[in-house]
Amino acid sequence: MKRLNGMDALLLYSETPNVHTHTLKIAILSPADSDPDAGFGAFRRGLERRLPLLEPLRYKLVEIPGRLHHPMWLENCSVDLDYHLRRVRVPAPGGRRELDRVIGEIASTPLDRRYPLWEFYFADGLADGRWALIGKVHHALADGVASANLLARLMDGAGDVASSTAEPCAPPSPRQLLRAAGRDHLRQLAEMPETVRDVAAGSWRLHRRARQRGEQPDFAQLMHAPATFLNHVVSPARAFASDTLPLGLVKITARHLGITINDLVLAMATGALRTLSLRYDGAADRPIVASVPLSTDQSSERITGNEIGGLAVSLPVHIDDPLERLRLVSKATTIAKENQRLFDQELYGRLMGYVPPAVATRVLQWVAEHDTDHRLMNIPISNVPGPRNYGHFDGARVDEICSVGPLAPGCGMNITVWSYVDQLNISVITDDVTVGDTSEATDALLEAFHEIHCAAGI
Repeated sequence: MKRLNGMDALLLYSETPNVHTHTLKIAILSPADSDPDAGFGAFRRGLERRLPLLEPLRYKLVEIPGRLHHPMWLENCSVDLDYHLRRVRVPAPGGRRELDRVIGEIASTPLDRRYPLWEFYFADGLADGRWALIGKVHHALADGVASANLLARLMDGAGDVASSTAEPCAPPSPRQLLRAAGRDHLRQLAEMPETVRDVAAGSWRLHRRARQRGEQPDFAQLMHAPATFLNHVVSPARAFASDTLPLGLVKITARHLGITINDLVLAMATGALRTLSLRYDGAADRPIVASVPLSTDQSSERITGNEIGGLAVSLPVHIDDPLERLRLVSKATTIAKENQRLFDQELYGRLMGYVPPAVATRVLQWVAEHDTDHRLMNIPISNVPGPRNYGHFDGARVDEICSVGPLAPGCGMNITVWSYVDQLNISVITDDVTVGDTSEATDALLEAFHEIHCAAGI
């Protein structure tokens, strides 16, 4: 057994009836065999063979009596593929929009904590005989980097598949759980003085640097995000939309402008959110705040856990000129990265480890159920570099991979960009009240890219 770290536990506690904290990984494959029944059977057999390589899929959540500490993962548990692996049909004509609607329906229900926290859906009925694998995995189990590494192990060429040698899991007694909790609390108490010193030093460095920068009217006041159409009590239903851009064209545009692809993605999001703000708020007169997850452990071997911090980046949606928006986004990202260096991102996870589970759950539930003027951000935006070579699964080529994270409390939209081979795949998830149609967001993102591309004179 092993304890959930502070960030894992936070993602678990933040789940409420209207805020589901699972992530989605979607792969579209061209089967080696055109028979969808053969494809489903082959996938099930392949998944069963690979389960020993996919340790987190065999973890089961164990709560501590009295919620006296964060839960633990019970390892090497049995997996009922009849429960975890499901088959769905994409309605005709089997295009992107039809698949997106199915994904939204899958995202609308939480995972059952009585089982290992994942589900895979085999979706057939796509055009040209293709099928999709839709993975729903709880964020407490794996962050973006860990999920990408887990996905790589699912594909061919991930190494020899060996049988598991661990003993089958057996639930520990309440006494054993309480003893383990006591030991961990003693360790945390010993580490507390160092953590307090690090937090105080980091906070002082941030405050001093903010005073040196002075007033910056074109930047949002971080930790005090304004009210927008994005921010409200989210509903339980989810709607999903996706689209793609040629990665080569994106790289050419970024290189021509002398910026990173991440800056370009954030500038695209800024332009798209300006369009949507004008449509739904009737104005876009103030910069907003994006939370951009940042991995603190990029190891290619890590397949579980959340080793993440985040950048708070000001998005200048109030600026009409696309190149000026891009300049301000690039500057805001530089400031956010400097803040990240001044306040060690690993401190967030260490701090979360000290939050009592019962208190965290009540506070986060209140936040999820109430609209408030005191918000830390307006929207989460992620940009994850994926594999540069095509993956395969038992002969079926993985043509496309996309991913999307969960909605945060009080945030009705999440934008996730995942690059794969020669594609920049864009995914947006919303609840069913933030926008009329989630594809409005993906369309606005594509329009924002072409606006930047043309303004750059390429």
